[in-house]
Amino acid sequence: MRRSIVPLAYRRPATRQGTERTGTLGTTGVMATLPETFVPRRWIAPLLALCAVVLIPWTLVLAYRLPARHTSHHWDIAWVGFDLALAGALAATGLTIARRSAWAPSAAAVAATLLVCDAWFDIVLASGRDEQVEAVLEAALVEIPLAIVLVVLARHYEHTVATLMAALRRRR
Repeated sequence: MRRSIVPLAYRRPATRQGTERTGTLGTTGVMATLPETFVPRRWIAPLLALCAVVLIPWTLVLAYRLPARHTSHHWDIAWVGFDLALAGALAATGLTIARRSAWAPSAAAVAATLLVCDAWFDIVLASGRDEQVEAVLEAALVEIPLAIVLVVLARHYEHTVATLMAALRRRR
């Protein structure tokens, strides 16, 4: 019995061409695939639910045990590394969109997550009124709106890219 392989990003409405499915843009790209009949192990969902449940009391323990103030010798390295990861995620998103890669929704989801984390930590860790105002404005005007755009892009990738490409063609 021959099982067809279906790219994960194209599990929704698609057209058949031989044994592969392609999205409405007609691209398959190089990506991870699963058999069309793939069923996750029965223990995966309960394991993830258990992890979420265990994380709640662990968070309460941390809230009690962690000091309100902590000095780090590598504060600058941590933030530079985080910002480099964010820049890499944004670049990967742009590159995968330009190439119409099936990885674009994943890259967009990663970039959106990093943007929200960046906004959160900028606001929570700001010291002084000026830093707080700057962090809130940056989050409200740049990071959160861009994260929302990336989430929408990740959710409706094929339609969004087709619309953008049509708009670019009209401009020429």
